[in-house]
Amino acid sequence: MSTLKSRLAEKIPAWRDDVRFLAKEHGDVALGEATIGKALTGMRGLKGLVCDTSYLDPMEGIRFRGYTIPQARAALPAPAEGLEAYPTGLWFLLLTGDLPTADEVNELEADLKARANVPAYVFSALDALPSDTHPMVQFSTAITVMSNESKFAAAYHDGLGKGDYWEPTLEDALDLIARLPVVAAYIYRRTYKGGDRIDANPDLDWGANFAHMMGIDSKEYENLMRLYLLIHTDHEGGNVSAHTSHVVSSALSDVYLSVAAGINGLAGPLHGLANQECLKWINTLMDHFDGNVPTEEQARKYAWDTLNARRVIPGFGHAVLRNTDPRYVAQREFSLAKGMGDHPVVATVHRLFDVVPGVLKEHGKAKSPWPNVDAHSGALQVYYGVTEADFYTVLFGVSRAMGITAQIVWDRAMGMSLERPKSVTVAMLKAAAGVA
Repeated sequence: MSTLKSRLAEKIPAWRDDVRFLAKEHGDVALGEATIGKALTGMRGLKGLVCDTSYLDPMEGIRFRGYTIPQARAALPAPAEGLEAYPTGLWFLLLTGDLPTADEVNELEADLKARANVPAYVFSALDALPSDTHPMVQFSTAITVMSNESKFAAAYHDGLGKGDYWEPTLEDALDLIARLPVVAAYIYRRTYKGGDRIDANPDLDWGANFAHMMGIDSKEYENLMRLYLLIHTDHEGGNVSAHTSHVVSSALSDVYLSVAAGINGLAGPLHGLANQECLKWINTLMDHFDGNVPTEEQARKYAWDTLNARRVIPGFGHAVLRNTDPRYVAQREFSLAKGMGDHPVVATVHRLFDVVPGVLKEHGKAKSPWPNVDAHSGALQVYYGVTEADFYTVLFGVSRAMGITAQIVWDRAMGMSLERPKSVTVAMLKAAAGVA
C-alpha cells in the first residue's frame, strides 16, 4: 500500500466519526440565514458547504489545509533549492492534511508516471473533433471518454460497500491526474503545432514534464509551470468548477464524469476563461497605443473609458477577496525575480497594477479593486512563447483537477449525501416578503 493511501486509511475513520457526530448532535446549529437576496443572487456567501482541503480568507487569500500560498511554497518539497515546489506535493497535502516529505512526493511522482499511459481511444476521440474546436471542449471530451477506465464504476457495479467507496475513487483520481498533462499537451500540439506529439521525459517531474510535452523546453518555463499548477489547484468548494464536480459526484458519478462537469464550468468567462479575457483586454489596450506600453495617464484614461462604456476591467475584483490575490502576488514576484519587466505585455500588467485599483476605488462600485490571479497569468505565458490564449484555461483545468479530486475522495470517505437543495418559486418569495 502506498504512503498516500495508507495515510488516508489512517485518517478517514476519525473524520467519519467527526462528521457523524456533527450531523447527529449539532445538525440544527445555524451557519447563517438564507434570505431572499441569497436565493436570487446565486447563494453568494451562503454557508452551506463543507470543504476541508482549502479555505478562502478575504484578506489572506487561499489557505491550503491551513497554509497560505507563501507558506506552502516555502514548506513543500521542491526539485532543488531555488526552484518552485512540486504541485504533486500540494496534492498530497490536500488529500491527507499532512505536509509530505521529499520521499513521499518522490513516491507519488513515481506512481503517477506509472499510471500516465493514456488509452489510444482517447486520442482517437480527440482526433474525431475539428482541429479548431476550443481546447476546453477537447479537454472535457477526453476526460469524459476516460470514464470507460473508472475503477470506481466497476467496483460499484460489483457491489462495493459504501464505506469503501473512497478507495477506487482515489485510484481513479491518481489515474486521471497522471494522464491529464499527457492529454492537455496532446491538445496543445494538435491544435496549434500541427499535431506533432512529444513523448514524455521519464526524468522530469509531473509539472516539468507537462511543459516538455507542450514543446516548451525551458528550465524557467518548467519552473513557472510548477508554480502555475500549484497556485491554481484548489479554491474552496463553492467556486463553479469545484461545486459542479461536487454536485455531480454526490450522485456517485465517477471521478472522470465529475471532473469533466467541473471543467465545463471552468470554461465559462465568469470563471476559468477569465484568464483568456484578461489577455484579450490587455492586447486591445496595447493595440490602442500602437503596441506600446501605456503611460500611467494613458492606462488610467483607458480604464475609465472601459468603465464608462459599462464594461468590466478583466482581472480586477473578486467575489470573496478584499485584498490583492496572493496568486497574483506569486506570479508578480516570479516575473520580477526573472527580470521580465522589459517585456511589453508583462510591463503593461505591472503598469495596470499601479493604476487600475485607484481607478476602481474612485469609481466606487467594485467591492474589491485589487487584481486577481487572472490579471497576471497570461502575461507570463506570453513571455515564454505560449501565446495561444484559448489554451490557458486548459492549464488551469489540469491544476484545478487536483483540488477537485481531493474534494471528491473526501466526499466519498465521509459518505457525503446526494446534494439536493430545495427550490422555491418567485411567488413564494413574494408571499414571504408580504408583497402582491
